[in-house]
Amino acid sequence: MKRNPFLALTCLALACLAPAGAAAQDQPTIAKDSVQLTAFTFNVYKGNYDVWSWAPRIEFRVNGPISSGGQLYVEVSQPGGAAPWVKFDCPTEETQAGRWWKTTCGARDIPEDKATTATGPVNFAIKLRNELAGSDATLFKGRAKVAKVLSNEHGPKAANKFVYFVDHDWNMPIGYVYLTPDDLKGWDRPILNVSFWVRGDAYNFKPHLFYQGKEVGKMFYEGEEVGKASCESEVENNTTHYVAETVPQKAKWARVRCTFVNVRGHDRTGEEPGMFGALYQLDKNPGEYEVKVLWNNKLARSVKFTVAPGGKFDNGVASANKLGSDRVIVPVQILGDQDGAWDKTAWKTDAFYGNPLTGFNMP
Repeated sequence: MKRNPFLALTCLALACLAPAGAAAQDQPTIAKDSVQLTAFTFNVYKGNYDVWSWAPRIEFRVNGPISSGGQLYVEVSQPGGAAPWVKFDCPTEETQAGRWWKTTCGARDIPEDKATTATGPVNFAIKLRNELAGSDATLFKGRAKVAKVLSNEHGPKAANKFVYFVDHDWNMPIGYVYLTPDDLKGWDRPILNVSFWVRGDAYNFKPHLFYQGKEVGKMFYEGEEVGKASCESEVENNTTHYVAETVPQKAKWARVRCTFVNVRGHDRTGEEPGMFGALYQLDKNPGEYEVKVLWNNKLARSVKFTVAPGGKFDNGVASANKLGSDRVIVPVQILGDQDGAWDKTAWKTDAFYGNPLTGFNMP
């Protein structure tokens, strides 16, 4: 097993254990922060290769149970209207309570002749039917904004070769703080992670953790830093085709995960410190924390969170909004101009595809 970007564990079958402390439930639910709806661009429209079109692609995670005979599927309305457009099944497996199932569907699973050139707001629903039980339930309803930009192709036939994308600006001020299990010691010594969104190419990040104004979580051995914190993209909502060079941030959004290997939620192993010294423990240092992130060597993000005595840092926002995962939702301050111009109010109405957050406020 290896660490999972969402919940720390992943399995070959993708029907995996829920996070530590998560209670088993009677009905399946969607983990809201796992839903990613994007536009898949076809380089053809009704047989005309001089006009491009699109169809939806979606990935999401379902917290079990999914009973025997259950089938996940997605319905999407016409762009700009409420009329039905496409309906498609998603790979589904029976999943027990306390475990979860991740799936991806749409895109090329949808026939090209069903693709459209229309853009605008799109309503969609994730559903679960069961022919054996005679049931059909809606698990999640959402709304996405689809737009288009010119491709990087040139010439007289390039005028209608548009690349389509879903606007994810609502994600920008929403961040996550969470723990993942240690590869050897599991949840007895979990690792601190912080995630946030960026617009553009997601690389060259340097995270730093501060407590009471001083940087913590840094360790050195013979003059060399060991266990250095690092970041990598865990979700990339990119276009399927190259876009024109003039398109801001290339119509890309990415969720970046920063992992602080030297910072642990707690240590219940009973082991003595290793050769590099004791790991930093949040439960022994309650109070205010701030993560500052350098992006291309420029200060780009500030994420603040509070650790209570005992090590907990849940602020109640995730549970109030039935996030469906063990992540804690925190506001993110976007600094500098590397993200370009973005809609700073989108989160108020469009968060989680039209499911605004209760109790979430920007400082």
